[in-house]
Amino acid sequence: MEAKIGQFFESIGTFFGGGDQIPWCDRDVIAGCEREVADAAKGNSEEQKSQSIMRLSWALVHSSQAEDVQRGIAMLEASLSNSSSPLQQREKIYLLAVGYFRTGEFSRSRQLVEQCLEIAPDWRQALVLKNAVEDRIAKDGVIGIGITATALGLIAGGIAAALTRRH
Repeated sequence: MEAKIGQFFESIGTFFGGGDQIPWCDRDVIAGCEREVADAAKGNSEEQKSQSIMRLSWALVHSSQAEDVQRGIAMLEASLSNSSSPLQQREKIYLLAVGYFRTGEFSRSRQLVEQCLEIAPDWRQALVLKNAVEDRIAKDGVIGIGITATALGLIAGGIAAALTRRH
């Protein structure tokens, strides 16, 4: 019985907490990636520069800081047209979808993740992200319905109380 109660409260926490399986990244990792990009800029290897920028973009869109996520989205959008291979294009689109998911732009995230799945239909990361996006869209809808129902209930209660006072 206690296990079922624990599972119930855990599921409520996950529902309202938005527990997803997408990893987070901290400031130390981002700082390391920024140093790597600066070092790569001093070198002559375009491939090394490109790879270090991709790692920084990954770290930024996985950050818990909104300004980092926005910066990652901007970097990815600016470099999207410079993708040399379909694999690199897919990776950038996926990271953009993660960034938009982190900013709460779930419909844009879903569009992008569906583009990824057109390129690679069995890509597990994209499938996990798609499920997370669809869960958040559904949860937002349920919460919105709950808020609307509560507001309507309060209005109806207020009207009923006002009518009762009149008589």
